[in-house]
Amino acid sequence: MNSLFDVSGKVAVVTGGSGVLGSNISEGLLKGGAKVVVIGAHSDRVEKALERLRTTGGEVCGFTCNVLDMDSLREVKEKVLAQWGRVDILVNAAGGNIPGGTLTETQHVFDMKVEDLNKVEDLNKVVDLNLNGTVYPCLVFGEVMAAQKSGSIINVSSMASYEAITRVPGYSMAKSAVENFTRWMAQEMALKFSEKIRVNAIAPGFFIGNQNRAVLINPDGSLTERSRKVIAKTPMKRFGDISELNGAVQFLCSEAASFITGVTLPIDGGFSSFSGV
Repeated sequence: MNSLFDVSGKVAVVTGGSGVLGSNISEGLLKGGAKVVVIGAHSDRVEKALERLRTTGGEVCGFTCNVLDMDSLREVKEKVLAQWGRVDILVNAAGGNIPGGTLTETQHVFDMKVEDLNKVEDLNKVVDLNLNGTVYPCLVFGEVMAAQKSGSIINVSSMASYEAITRVPGYSMAKSAVENFTRWMAQEMALKFSEKIRVNAIAPGFFIGNQNRAVLINPDGSLTERSRKVIAKTPMKRFGDISELNGAVQFLCSEAASFITGVTLPIDGGFSSFSGV
């Protein structure tokens, strides 16, 4: 392997590491030789992810932790430091949408009425999970990097921050804020602590996973109307494979990206750069 892209021996914390996106990124980092810490909200899912990741080889451990609970995050931080002594990489993969925060095909924005407490609460949950679920781990594990004078943080944005994607207002707002926070945190860490601490984000395009399968794939396996619109605006004319995120993550975590901070890298088959005409 070209040493520029080497992440072997680095300690990587992956929030949402028991989910599809997070466990995939964890696997990629493990294969690259990193020591990986999986953080997930549900103990059974964390254990299931660890079982699968251990077949990859390498050093991996996991903790059940709510990324919206600073005390819980601090407890995990102390356990990681006790075990491996440092944190070199933080990947904030915790997030996603929830059905209650999504408009149906027949709803419009004014159906999200303030007096509909369930709808407002779900909207707030989506924003909280995706925004503060990124900010809080950055504060806790970023403090370790500040003391070390080195580290790489990778946040997860979305095509919803590039385009006005219908039906997902809360998710779109939160991911747009994640990109702004990424730029802010990048300058804060470089100016006040060390130019060897970098903060970037990836913006995945459209990948079929558990959360969006029903929206993109009909019960008979055919593409939904929403899927056809996505493919029409994607020059590569296909959905991404989740493993196609791993190379970009490893690049941003490695010395190959030593002069890159505050950027969001689309991994989208050209979706964000194509007007569709």
